[in-house]
Amino acid sequence: MSEFAPTPAAHVHDLAALRFNNRYARLPEHFFTRVAPQPRQGTRLADVSPDCARLLGLEAPLTSDASSEEALEQLRLLMAGERLLPGMDALAQKYTGHQFGHYNPQLGDGRGILLGELETEHGKTFDLHLKGAGRTPYSRFGDGQAVVRSSVREYLASEYMAALGIPTSRALALAVNAERVQRETVEPGATVLRVCESHLRFGHFEWLAHSGRHEDLKTLIDHALREHFAECLPEHLPAADQPLADQPLADQPLTDQVRVTAALAMFETVITRTANLIAAWQAYGFVHAVMNTDNMSLLGLTFDYGPYAFLDGYEENLVPNHTDQAGRYGFAQQPGIGLWNLERLGIALSPLVDVEALSAALGAYEGELQREYARLMRARLGLPDARDEDMTLVQQWRELLAAGKVDHTHAYRLLSHWDVAQPAPETLVVRLAGERGPHGNSAQARDEASAWLARYQARVMAIGLSAEDERQRRLAMLGCNPLYVPRTHLLLEVIARVEQGDDTTLKALRQRLTAPFFRPEEGSLEAALALGQAQGVDAELVDDWTRPPAANAAPICMSCSS
Repeated sequence: MSEFAPTPAAHVHDLAALRFNNRYARLPEHFFTRVAPQPRQGTRLADVSPDCARLLGLEAPLTSDASSEEALEQLRLLMAGERLLPGMDALAQKYTGHQFGHYNPQLGDGRGILLGELETEHGKTFDLHLKGAGRTPYSRFGDGQAVVRSSVREYLASEYMAALGIPTSRALALAVNAERVQRETVEPGATVLRVCESHLRFGHFEWLAHSGRHEDLKTLIDHALREHFAECLPEHLPAADQPLADQPLADQPLTDQVRVTAALAMFETVITRTANLIAAWQAYGFVHAVMNTDNMSLLGLTFDYGPYAFLDGYEENLVPNHTDQAGRYGFAQQPGIGLWNLERLGIALSPLVDVEALSAALGAYEGELQREYARLMRARLGLPDARDEDMTLVQQWRELLAAGKVDHTHAYRLLSHWDVAQPAPETLVVRLAGERGPHGNSAQARDEASAWLARYQARVMAIGLSAEDERQRRLAMLGCNPLYVPRTHLLLEVIARVEQGDDTTLKALRQRLTAPFFRPEEGSLEAALALGQAQGVDAELVDDWTRPPAANAAPICMSCSS
């Protein structure tokens, strides 16, 4: 699913040699404010993501020679706000948005700065965005800083989602500085270097529509179409109504007719991408927790990681943000909120695009989401063909997990190790019966687990797989059902260590989250499958990084503060 598949490295050993093509900076200047990052004292580079570095064609940070040391120092200075790279054009973007259902016109990049748009040798362009870079004209009452707590969480979650294949912004590196930042308590400061194909948000369009800037809205739509949705444009563009002699044709405004048709096609694409994204969130138990329209990516990426959570015990009503008292952005609410947010984007486009056409396009959202969710759930449950009764089996699976608050990640992993040609292992039955719910480990709970497993076994056996086909089916399940997940309590342990100056656990967890489908000691899906066959379906779960929270632990909620 991800658009961020690594490309072959370009072997860049000097960050100063990187090429920048700053497309957003060529828009009218009232779309943004040029602003330099504020220097942060005592900055150390805590970690660099090798996967994200390869994506950008950066080899030097991955080697151990002198060129690596030089590149890492260049990166540290960049993240400390002490030095920009040649060709960067740092700016803060203006946008607005709906926050918890209410329109807020006073938004924009308040602590993050778009440093520049990096162009790789393969022709792809990525925003480099420094979060925690300092105050901007859009900071309002904020200090423009980020803290270790939120920065570690964004850094690890971004790279984990990419490893799952879920569309997401990326994070190249995490740096910690000597700043002391006032949040609920005083916390150490940090910066994250976010990497993204675009930072265009629903809120960019809302700003221009709500303020009546319809000519600017045309300009932004043209920019989005040319730079990110070229497939929505006709193959041969007619010239604008009044061509501008001092501009190349590619930079001139589109004709009104072309723009209207292409903008509707772009909206339809955004609907599909958003539906597919939220289907993946639901299938993998991810709760974004702050689905404001200014946090919604036009490209359908997971974006602006805040007080997010992944399900531990299965809980459809999980609300991990303690400021969301009404539960607006809870796990079960995300599909509906996605549609609501798309409706806001449609309203923002309505000054230029026919309202009835926009409304008709929104009618495809639910079907797209359900189709993608069904596809992902069949993959997670190891159902290689599609049958009408499958979603009933999925619903019963969710009910089983919810009844015993069964660990969401463990449940899929345990199921992945079961050879359905054999009786269900007792360990699997007991685990699926649950240990925390009101029926945990009761005879009734075990009977319910056994009954679902029997239905599942019959469904898979009806396919008529050979022994080798069954083995390949389980390998495929292991390859889409992660062993590791960024659990909130584990992240808090890592954060505490990083705050104390120890980055070893950060690197250890990052290593596992970027290769989440097997333990480092196994090193492959084949070895993981062999371990389960030899030592039982739960043999992997002795790894401390797979540890769920204690059964009697209180739920952990996070705040929006970063």
